Amino acid sequence: MKKITLAMASAALLAATGMAHAQNSVTLYGIVDTGLTYVSNDGGSKSFSMTSGNESGSRWGLKGSEDLGGGLKTVFQLENGFSSVNGKLGQGSRMFGRQAFVGLSSDTWGTFTAGRQYDPLVDLVQPVQGDGYLGGVFISPGDIDNADNSARVNNSIKYTSPSMSGLQFEAMYSLGGVAGATGSGQSYAAAAAYSNGPVNVAAGYYHFSNGNGANRGTTTWDSLFNTSVNSAYSTAAAVNNARIGGNYVFGSVTVGGYYSYAEYTADASSTFKQSEKYNTGSVYAVWQVSAPLQTQIGYVYLKSSGSSSAKYNQFAVAADYSLSKRTDVYAWAAYTHAAGTQDAAGTAAVAVIGSATGDSGSNKQATVTVGIRHKF
Repeated sequence: MKKITLAMASAALLAATGMAHAQNSVTLYGIVDTGLTYVSNDGGSKSFSMTSGNESGSRWGLKGSEDLGGGLKTVFQLENGFSSVNGKLGQGSRMFGRQAFVGLSSDTWGTFTAGRQYDPLVDLVQPVQGDGYLGGVFISPGDIDNADNSARVNNSIKYTSPSMSGLQFEAMYSLGGVAGATGSGQSYAAAAAYSNGPVNVAAGYYHFSNGNGANRGTTTWDSLFNTSVNSAYSTAAAVNNARIGGNYVFGSVTVGGYYSYAEYTADASSTFKQSEKYNTGSVYAVWQVSAPLQTQIGYVYLKSSGSSSAKYNQFAVAADYSLSKRTDVYAWAAYTHAAGTQDAAGTAAVAVIGSATGDSGSNKQATVTVGIRHKF
C-alpha cells in the first residue's frame, strides 16, 4: 500500500508556538482480482466467463487517522467495490459499498465507529474459517449465514475492544431508521476471538430484523437472499445466526473448521409458515508448501429443516502462488451435490457452490477458476 503523510503544520512552527504536534495520515489501497471461470451447470447450461473478485473482492479505498493527543485518534475508512471485468460498481452500485465509516480509537479503551461496516462475526470469526484463506468455495452454499461477508450493515455503531492477552471482542447495534417503528429493520451482533500461540478460536451471534409489516424487506443489512438455497424465505421476519470456528497451526499446516446455526423466522407477513433452519459444518486444511505456494482443501455440509429438507455436500481444493509481495496467481476447483427439497412446495434442491456461483440447473454443480490478483 502507498502511504501519503500530510503534516498539518511544519514541525518548526509547532515547536515555536508550543502547540501539540497533530499527525494526519491517509492511505490509498486496493485489490484487482480477475479470473477465468468454468461452471458445469449455470442455470441449466455450461458457462465459461471472465470473473472479478474471486479470492478477494476487487476494490479501492482510503483510510486514515488523526492524532488528537492523549492516546486518542480519529479513524475513517471509505472502500469502493467494483468489477474488474467491466468496471461497474458493486454492492448495489454504491460509491463506497464495501465500507464507509468514521470513529474514535484509543489503544487503551478500544475503537468506536459509525457508518456502513462489517458485522463482528466477519471481523473476528471469518478469519479462522476456511474462506479466510483462499476464497468463497469453502463456506456454506449460497452464503446463507453471511460466513463470506456477502452482506454489510448500514446505520451501524460498532465497538471493538483492544486485544487483552489474546482476547478481543466486538459489539454492534444498527438503527432501523423507520419512523414510528424503532425495532423495524434494526440489527445487533457481538463476537469474541482468542488467540494463544497455535490456537485460534472465535464465536459470535447476529440478529437482523427484515422490517415489520408493510416495511418487510426494509432492513439495515444487505440481502442474504442471493440464490435458491434460501430465496424462498426472503419474507422472513428476522434472521438469526450463531457461529463458532477455530483452527490450530502445526508448523506449515493449519487445520480448522466452523459450525453455523442460522434461523429465518416467520410471522403473519411471511409467505412461509414455520421458521427455516440451516445447520452448516465445515472443515479445512491449509498447507504452506513453500514461501510462495499455499494449498487448501475443504468440505462443507449444509442441512436445512422447517419448510424444507435439503442437504448439500460441497468439496473444494485451491492453490495460490505469490509472484511478489503484491501479486499472486491462484486456481481452485469445487463441486456441490444437493438432495431433498428447498421450499414448502417441494421444489428439488438446486446445487450452489459457496458464494462463488449462482444456481445450477440441477442438483449438481462443478466449477474451476484460475486468476491473478494484485494488491496496491
